Amino acid sequence: MPAETLTFRTLSGSAMDRRPIELRTVVIAVWTSRDPTGRDLRVAEMEALGIPRPPSTPQFRRISTHRLTSADAIEVVGSESSGEVEVVLVRDGRGLWVGVGSDHTDRRIERSEPHVAKQMCDKPIAPDLWAFDDVADHWDSLILRSWIVEHGETRLYQEGTVGAILPPGDLMRAFVGREDLPEGTALYCGTFAAIGGIRPSSRFAYELFDPQRERRIVHAYDVVALPAGI
Repeated sequence: MPAETLTFRTLSGSAMDRRPIELRTVVIAVWTSRDPTGRDLRVAEMEALGIPRPPSTPQFRRISTHRLTSADAIEVVGSESSGEVEVVLVRDGRGLWVGVGSDHTDRRIERSEPHVAKQMCDKPIAPDLWAFDDVADHWDSLILRSWIVEHGETRLYQEGTVGAILPPGDLMRAFVGREDLPEGTALYCGTFAAIGGIRPSSRFAYELFDPQRERRIVHAYDVVALPAGI
């Protein structure tokens, strides 16, 4: 099975380490709002782009492991792609880790082939991970934020707590039938609506903030749009 090895800085308690993690499975969870109001907002947001309502929720999209990247720039085709901040669960031989990434997606392709759209773009992930056990007891208070560049200004694009998204145990159980992940798996856990609606940007910045421990994981990347033709 193809694999991608990324080097992460891991923090467990007060112990910091830097080590490679081999990832053999990358999965994007979609339609993961915990409450009906959040789910309806997300559905309306996607329907405004021409993306149909799903028959059931949540759903999972497998993507190539080679789409996973911690680079500070990605290349996309055309001008109709955008990022969205998500908690990422990563499982290796030492246990379950928590990070933050962007499910960057081609919105034009998503209107007709949502599974293909997820495969069209690289999936950025910040190079830092926290031990899941260190945040499990205050999980719902963790905050996700993202920013885009619009008209030359950096603007807040998304903000909310992970309490708006299905709990990690529910997502893992829906995916593999138990509250854990197979070793070598990265699971993007879904997101919530954007402030002002989904739209592209030449730069996407995002963070996961832990207000209890007053620490954050941050990352950003430039979006280089390749021409659709020569």
